[in-house]
Amino acid sequence: MKSDPLLQEGRDLRTEASAGRAASTLPRRIGAKILHELRGALPPTIFFFVGFNFIVLTTNLLVARYAVAVSSFMLATVAALVVGKAVITANAMPFLKLFDRSPLIQPILFKTAIYWVAVFFARLAERFVHFLVDGNRPGDFAEYLISSFSWHRFIAISLWIFVLFLIYVTASEFSQLFGPAEMRRLLFAYRPSELQLNRRQRVRELMRLNRLADDHEVDEFRDPGSAAHQKLVEIVERLARAPRPKP
Repeated sequence: MKSDPLLQEGRDLRTEASAGRAASTLPRRIGAKILHELRGALPPTIFFFVGFNFIVLTTNLLVARYAVAVSSFMLATVAALVVGKAVITANAMPFLKLFDRSPLIQPILFKTAIYWVAVFFARLAERFVHFLVDGNRPGDFAEYLISSFSWHRFIAISLWIFVLFLIYVTASEFSQLFGPAEMRRLLFAYRPSELQLNRRQRVRELMRLNRLADDHEVDEFRDPGSAAHQKLVEIVERLARAPRPKP
């Protein structure tokens, strides 16, 4: 049975078009992936850029009378980039969200520890690369760490990194809890007098709502005659009646 040349040509054209679409979408996917990774690394990089440079500035001011400089802003900037890359690597680990449903102190401490360990090894890897660039053999790196490496400086910087990560992760967790828009309103729009009473009331109701959601299934909330549904309605009514602060 002979095939129709027109049909065969149409199939070939469709195949070529599909291949062309696949080839055109691949760079877009790669670009979107890179852009997503850069967006994830940007907040910690900016935070540690400011933090490291502030530490460098204050430390150099303390030793200015001795006409020495402990570190430079360029090194602080490079360190911030290393931290940003380490955060990307840590965020790719599936167990990072292990304590997301636990009390807030647990995910804060857990993520801080994971980020700190990731940066610790990233800094050692960076030092290893510099060791090789200087013309040394890879097998001599362990001896270098024992005999010549400045562990006092390395540990001091690691302690500062831990403190900065603790601040960063705490702010990040609260931002995820309240939402970026609500955090901006809390920081820049609301007055403390407006938040002092009704904010506590709303937070208590939201905590009751959270406990209610943990104790009951979704089907119970859908049943108008269930106790869970009645409690849900009562909480929503109290939230609706609560006065809202004006921005």
